[in-house]
Amino acid sequence: MIIKVLSENTAASDEFGCEHGLSLYVETGKHRLLFDTGASGLFAENAARLGVKLSVVDTAVLSHGHYDHGGGLKTFLDKNSRAKVYVREQAFEPHYADRPDGNKAYIGLDTTLLPNERFVFCGQRQKIDEELELFSVVREVTPAPSGNAELYRKAGEAFLPDDFSHEHNLVIWQNGRALLIAGCAHRGILNIVRQFESDHGRFPDIVVGGFHLHSRGSGKSEAPESVDALARELLQTGARYYTCHCTGREAYLRLKAVMGNQIGYLSAGSRLEINL
Repeated sequence: MIIKVLSENTAASDEFGCEHGLSLYVETGKHRLLFDTGASGLFAENAARLGVKLSVVDTAVLSHGHYDHGGGLKTFLDKNSRAKVYVREQAFEPHYADRPDGNKAYIGLDTTLLPNERFVFCGQRQKIDEELELFSVVREVTPAPSGNAELYRKAGEAFLPDDFSHEHNLVIWQNGRALLIAGCAHRGILNIVRQFESDHGRFPDIVVGGFHLHSRGSGKSEAPESVDALARELLQTGARYYTCHCTGREAYLRLKAVMGNQIGYLSAGSRLEINL
């Protein structure tokens, strides 16, 4: 399996552009898959530099309804005429975030893309085939990221705390082993990994994604002691982790200090080969 990072907050070299967003291209035994589309059309530019043909993607997954993961959706639909896009229906509800000036900014998706017969609106669990499945049910046993308090969904004129019912996670199975991909892990990466363990009786072998340990709105990272505790818990799962995007560099370095070689960082332009 090969993962190529098309969009991320940092770049592996000057050859690639970067932005506050996430997009991953994944080649499996059966699929050419796109996971999220970044904040803009930048993912497509980086895809070309990495030799990725978006036109051959057969399956797309949108992790949740925030612009930094779905801002490039129109670009993808223009460049690819066949792939179904698996997304939670709630992803197209209006989503907002606090900004330092005291205002709430719209951070949702482009609703002019609706309706679209290529969208597959998923329930709490969606089995695509024997290789791919999605799940959104996550029991929040440990506290969710504190930055969630700055995020809202709008109902009429009221701003309500975001319940992240629009977020789901992807599992890729190969040879009886599992790769778990989380877009932002708003429900808490430890809760998501433990939910997988509850569902399958074992932890995933590899986990990829943003852990939402840094808030773009406030510019603050999770408390150091909280990150250290998370790192110890993740280490106990035995999985190999690759993180990026909303984890933030400060939190990543603390995770790395505890987890060592069990965690790595992915930037735009990175290429990761995984043997499951």
